Amino acid sequence: MRSVRARAALGATLVVAVALTVAGLAVLLVLRGNLTDRAGLEAEVAAREVAGQLALGSVYTELELGDEEIHPVQVTDEAGRVVAVSKDLEAVSGTGTSEVEPVPSAPVPSPGDDDDDDDDVSTPARGEVSSDQPDFANGTATVDGETADYRFASVELTTDKDVTLTVHAGAPLAAEQEAVDTVRNSMLTGLPLMLLVVAGVTWLVTRRALRPVEGIRRELAAITASEDLGRRVPEPDSRDEIARLARTTNETLTVLEASVGRQRRFVADASHELRSPIASLRTQLEVGAAHPELLDVPGAVADTVRLQGLATDLLLLARLDAGERPGRTEVDLGSLVREAVSQRGADRIPPEVSVADAGSLEVTGSRGQLARVVGNLLDNAERHAEHAVAVSVRADRGDVLVEVTDDGAGVPEAERDRIFERFVRLDDARSRDDGGAGLGLAIARDVATRHNGTLAVGTASGGGARFTLRLPAAEEG
Repeated sequence: MRSVRARAALGATLVVAVALTVAGLAVLLVLRGNLTDRAGLEAEVAAREVAGQLALGSVYTELELGDEEIHPVQVTDEAGRVVAVSKDLEAVSGTGTSEVEPVPSAPVPSPGDDDDDDDDVSTPARGEVSSDQPDFANGTATVDGETADYRFASVELTTDKDVTLTVHAGAPLAAEQEAVDTVRNSMLTGLPLMLLVVAGVTWLVTRRALRPVEGIRRELAAITASEDLGRRVPEPDSRDEIARLARTTNETLTVLEASVGRQRRFVADASHELRSPIASLRTQLEVGAAHPELLDVPGAVADTVRLQGLATDLLLLARLDAGERPGRTEVDLGSLVREAVSQRGADRIPPEVSVADAGSLEVTGSRGQLARVVGNLLDNAERHAEHAVAVSVRADRGDVLVEVTDDGAGVPEAERDRIFERFVRLDDARSRDDGGAGLGLAIARDVATRHNGTLAVGTASGGGARFTLRLPAAEEG
């Protein structure tokens, strides 16, 4: 079953079916119990009436047994022998004995029958009816050819002759059975109708609730078919989960559109940047092939080096975009900066290095990538400086700061975020050979971000640019 509406309707119907079934069984059990208790109370009253007569000394043959068709009565003695039964009682079960014929027995004498000549006029003796809770049992009785179910109550008594008798009186269960059957039949008739209503209502409500989802699906299918990431799915006016899903989908499409746009610009810019050194190198080689004496070997080598550096930068950006995680090596940034400066050789403006001695300067990450960041920042500073470049490394509140400053023109505040974009060069008058491809700062910020750090640009005290690399210090083991 692939439809959400069908699964929701089926699930709701099953839950309601189980709930109604359990509730119906509980109602039937309670109803049956109440009606059975009522019949038992009625049987107890009938049994105590007969027991009261016997306790007063009534003989068996003179007992008033009431409506014998409604309350069949059976009286037994201590030995379980039947001493009295109601009229027309033909069969009985549930009273301890199925006998319905009284055995020959002397009648219970009435008060005062023993001593007619006794002049004592004291109060005659009386028997006693047990006050204990009677025993109850379900059984059947056949009265005048009609067999029915009864609830029997058994009451014990002691006569004035110290004879223990038990009176079994029954109350019919026909009303209880009829009521239970009526309720059960009503439930069996109404339950399917109720389940149909629940299934229909659930289907309609779910269909209405999922209608916006279908709109979102259709629009996403259209976006996939057209590859137009500028389209957006419809957002419902409600504030429920579906509306939040639509908003999240549109936000995802916005990010995806921006990412695809950046990728396309990156490919276009990379192709443009690669075209120049390749064209220059090809021209020099073709000239050299035709006129070996005119071959500009240093120029060809320079173009090759530039092409190699650009390819390296593009490869590193591709790895970063693919989510490559930096290593977990502990790197001393002070030593790394000194090493990077010492390997630069005859720079146009040799950097001035200042490394603080206090605090730990170790961070966790990739030594090669961090060296690339420092090298790119030094290249950028040297490219823009007039006379001086300074590098400082120090600890700061659980972080390690590397600051690279120059005394150049600085970076305009409006361009401070843009310079970290790929293939961006603010100085349009600068030649490609001197200005680079515009990837150094983009690589530096990407590497810093993947090391859980930041790279920001500000204004140096001398008016130039200050680039601040902040990285979390390595945890002390």
